[in-house]
Amino acid sequence: MTFRPLHDRILVRRIEAEEKTAGGIIIPDTAKEKPQEGEVIAVGPGARDDSGQLRPLDVKIGDRILFGKWSGTEIRLDGEDLLIMKESDVMGVVEAEARARTAA
Repeated sequence: MTFRPLHDRILVRRIEAEEKTAGGIIIPDTAKEKPQEGEVIAVGPGARDDSGQLRPLDVKIGDRILFGKWSGTEIRLDGEDLLIMKESDVMGVVEAEARARTAA
C-alpha cells in the first residue's frame, strides 16, 4: 500500500485493546469500545504557519499515540480499517519507557 497524507494529516492503525480484564473476565465484541490508541503508519509533510514556512509534524511513523474517541475519518485501504486524522486530534505519544514500566 502506498498512501501519503497531505498537510498535517496522519494515517493511524488502531491498536486493539485487551479482550480480558485484569480479573479474567472476557469482554465480548459487542461490549467493546473502539480503542483510542493507535500506531502512526504514515505522516504528511506538515502544515504552513502564518508566514508560509512549513512546520513539520511532532509525530513520526511508528509512534504509538492516544486520540479522542470520535477523532479522525475511518477508511479502508487494502482490506484494513485505518484512520486519517489531523495532528491536532492527537492527545499524546506513548513513550517506549512508559510502556515497559506498565508491562512490568
